[in-house]
Amino acid sequence: FFVVTLHCFLIFQLNNEEGTTLIPPQKVAGEQRGSMISASFNFINSIIGSGIIDYSIILLIKGGNLSGTNSYQSLVQSTFGFPGFLILSGLQFLYPFIAMISYNITTGDTLTKVFQRIPGVGPDHILAERHFVILLSTLVFTLPLSLYRNIEKLGKVSLLSMVLTLTILVIVIIRAATFGPQILPTENAWVFAKWNAIQAVGVMSFAFICHHNSFLIYGSLEQPTLANWSRVTHISVGSALVISAAFAVAGYTTFTGYTQGDIFENYCRDDNLATFGRFCFGLSIITTFPLECFVTREVVSNVICSRDLSKAEHVAITLFIVAVCTSVSLGYDCLGVVLELNGALSATPLIFIIPSACFLKLSPGRWFQGENLIPTILIILGLFVMITGLIMTGLYPQDCSHGVEMFYCADANISSTVPPV
Repeated sequence: FFVVTLHCFLIFQLNNEEGTTLIPPQKVAGEQRGSMISASFNFINSIIGSGIIDYSIILLIKGGNLSGTNSYQSLVQSTFGFPGFLILSGLQFLYPFIAMISYNITTGDTLTKVFQRIPGVGPDHILAERHFVILLSTLVFTLPLSLYRNIEKLGKVSLLSMVLTLTILVIVIIRAATFGPQILPTENAWVFAKWNAIQAVGVMSFAFICHHNSFLIYGSLEQPTLANWSRVTHISVGSALVISAAFAVAGYTTFTGYTQGDIFENYCRDDNLATFGRFCFGLSIITTFPLECFVTREVVSNVICSRDLSKAEHVAITLFIVAVCTSVSLGYDCLGVVLELNGALSATPLIFIIPSACFLKLSPGRWFQGENLIPTILIILGLFVMITGLIMTGLYPQDCSHGVEMFYCADANISSTVPPV
């Protein structure tokens, strides 16, 4: 469900080097600072499905206050020097880069089924070939949009993505009520957690990451205090959690143990309502991909070039990034494993480890005393999730049934469905 959500926080990341210090934030002439309500809305808009563990966000702002910095990058560089900056930049590149691969995989999975509902387009038609659909969407939509130099031209994507997200949520809930009763639950479907649940933590970490814009939204508050920031964070993360949980519950209760990494892989091809959902899903993915590309290109610009890119460099780097992402997505089609790897490799350090490590180094006192205790626990938890998640993803990769019509779609008129023997 996270893939259909909003990633407008990427718009803010491009200008992280600009702005005033946060202690106290200075009023900029002609700049209107939003109320707590508008700040909450902006934050919700950027974290629905890609939210954040709110305590980690608060730690970032506390670290910024202690170090006098106003961005994630400057906080890490101030705390751990240039090596820390390079590590953070690598993770910030890796996260959207792998996300773009997952977007292409999802586009190929989703739009092929949409096209097959067009009269005359069968399973052997070129529009039903995922490789062709990925290439087509890349050349016609994602690459041209990614070539923009000014990300503000993609500003309307946020509103569009929100509308599409809510539309897809309604569809998933409707089909949970109308289609779910036809599918018998798998064995032990309602066990709270199985031994390999740690793999899901990486995916959830990937879904709940939004550190990039925290400082800027904090500075946009009319009264930028930690108390107000905590309130905004709780409201925003809570709202995102409700929407994300609604997706998860509705999807899993419909298909239980048969649930795929891409939930639309579970719906039958002749399900018209699900087909409309797939269309909304694919459109959201296509419009989100360029935002991620902006970030990867900006990281390359900051780390390698340390200056604004020339027009030729801008085009060359964009083409290279898009080409590599497209090549990987053409050769690999299992979404679940991609999400698990991204969660373990990039999201977990960005959420659990780095903010906590910065705070602990800047904060006085022992690591296991007072307010340093929870950040210490977060570091230990983050290391455990990252290492264990990577090992288990390699040893027990998620099953993937790309393009295969599920067994319960064989007879649309049956009242209950069981797997074939």
